Amino acid sequence: MTAIDPDLDLTLQRVIRAPRRDLWRAWTDPALLEKWWTPAPTLARVDLLDVRPGGGFVTRMSEDGREFVPHTDSLFLLVEEEQRLVFTNAVDSAWRPASPAPVPMTAEITFAEHPDGTEYRVVVRHGDPAHRARHEELGFFDGWGSVTDALAALVEDEAAS
Repeated sequence: MTAIDPDLDLTLQRVIRAPRRDLWRAWTDPALLEKWWTPAPTLARVDLLDVRPGGGFVTRMSEDGREFVPHTDSLFLLVEEEQRLVFTNAVDSAWRPASPAPVPMTAEITFAEHPDGTEYRVVVRHGDPAHRARHEELGFFDGWGSVTDALAALVEDEAAS
């Protein structure tokens, strides 16, 4: 794992009361990912979820459930089953360099054992302080926080069943 640089990185961490395998499945099963990947009431559609190094990660979102617009077009860099996912939008799913809006980033998602379930951590890395600041201004903590809440609700309900 690369060290956190507070000038370049944004982080989110919490304990989710569910096994790692359930979080992993919610990240790697398109039908489950669609349930939590965008902040409600926005809907998500998964066009491509090829969870392997070099595999594409493409989603769309919709405010009205009819018209879906591009949301994520990225590439998985690292996949360690039930432990870590790393993807970037600086290279798109067709392996072309990208200049994504609103900012280029690399996201590292980790899943670690915890006595109460899973230690879930997101580190979003940026190439320069301006992109990090822009991402924070656009609502990184609210956006990633709300989808993490939705992810937790999905897997915690499943674990309780």
